[in-house]
Amino acid sequence: MHTVSCLLTAVSLLAPFATRATDAPTAGEARAERAFRGTRGDPGTTLAFLRPMPKGGDLHNHLSGSVYAESFIRWAADAGLCVSPSKIELSSPPCDGADIVPVTEAQKTPALYRRIVDAFSMRNWQLSGQSGHDHFFGTFSKFSRATEGQTGKMLAETASRAAAQGEIYQELMLTPASELVTDLAKRTAWDDDFGRLRQAMLDGMKQVVEMARTEIEKAEAIRDEELGCRSSRADPGCEVVQRYVAQVSRGSAREKVFAQMLAGFEVASSVPQFVALNLVQPEDDPVPMRDFSLQMRMLQYLHNVYPKVHITLHAGELAPGLVPPEGLAFHVRDSILMGQAERIGHGVDVMGERDALGLLREMARRRILVEICLTSNEGILGVRGAAHPLGNYLRAGVPVALATDDEGVSRSDMTHEYLKAAQEQGLGYRQLKRMARNSLTYAFLPGESLWRADGSPARACASELTRAGARARSRGCQQLLDGSEKARLQRRLEEQFAQFESSLQRAPR
Repeated sequence: MHTVSCLLTAVSLLAPFATRATDAPTAGEARAERAFRGTRGDPGTTLAFLRPMPKGGDLHNHLSGSVYAESFIRWAADAGLCVSPSKIELSSPPCDGADIVPVTEAQKTPALYRRIVDAFSMRNWQLSGQSGHDHFFGTFSKFSRATEGQTGKMLAETASRAAAQGEIYQELMLTPASELVTDLAKRTAWDDDFGRLRQAMLDGMKQVVEMARTEIEKAEAIRDEELGCRSSRADPGCEVVQRYVAQVSRGSAREKVFAQMLAGFEVASSVPQFVALNLVQPEDDPVPMRDFSLQMRMLQYLHNVYPKVHITLHAGELAPGLVPPEGLAFHVRDSILMGQAERIGHGVDVMGERDALGLLREMARRRILVEICLTSNEGILGVRGAAHPLGNYLRAGVPVALATDDEGVSRSDMTHEYLKAAQEQGLGYRQLKRMARNSLTYAFLPGESLWRADGSPARACASELTRAGARARSRGCQQLLDGSEKARLQRRLEEQFAQFESSLQRAPR
């Protein structure tokens, strides 16, 4: 009886925030929903439906993790790197040790090649003798040498794949001016007074900002060349808008964490391509668990100094048993209340937080979007289906968007994230469409949004969005579009949806 009472109380608390269809579906949406329902029970047909579906943006994507192992092997061979057949780790030449061969030899030896692909990714991880968690996070050190000097090519690969999946926007995590920031941290003694610590590092940040600007401009130039963006045969990836999130290695010493945070705030304040910062590395590692509250206080202080810089945080990428129960109780809440996060990455353990239902209500009230990474959560944490909190977020009215996290390491792509949402979470077409819209509404792009936080259209463009797709006819709507990079990208997404839904004219009723 007590259990039933608790469940009824939980449902009543969530009910006011349940997702409501405040507007009737358009004819195109109704047609698409019927066609989508018709694919149920046939994964291949569902996949074929979802592949051309517009998907907006990917807000949670680690650049190095977005690249497939085959590319790393090719780049390592071109750079003359070596590989250890026993450890499957890359190293510099000469490749003449007892357990070291040129990567070019691996390209000629299918068995070794396959083992490298497995070691650089989650392919066949069940045969590795490791947990999904340990195998996943262990891949990065194995392929990291192949990423050196390849930022431009990595941008090109992920842009091209994004375009093929129906994406038009990406926010990619990378570390700006990494070596300079590390050197600065080593030269600066720790100080418990964050103000003094910032002042001690501030002069060095001028060089960091300029290096970050130079690095990203060079990488984007290489990306455009790789994709042939100035040619008549440009890759569709040239049309994908890419922005960057400065990442902070939360498992580092406290002075390095502060230096990377400060660099992220400074770079995002000065280099337009950088739009936010985030903390990365396993949340359950000893240093992040020990220093979690300290790192949140760092962010709280720096947010007060740089209030215009956006913050999105990995939080709750945890599951029961991975850490002690008390470690599941506060990371999402403190990331929002102390760390000033505007978005949360993963949030898998949210129902293990203290007053989880109250936290969901607060997230709904504040419109804190959760970046949902279904494939990653299954591979790393073993959480899928009904055990995943996506349904809890949806019922509570918390905005969500699907993301790939590390599609290269996970051997996935955005279409398969949508497929998992449909098959394992039971989502329909209009729910998926709302998530695609959310990915741009909550993107850290400048300008007013075409859509309000509750999903209703901006007043200036309400008639155009509800009756005529994304065509801007009124002067007010055109002014909104002219003054907003975000709105122009959202308009492009609406045009894509109109075309997609129109292509389903012959869908069965």
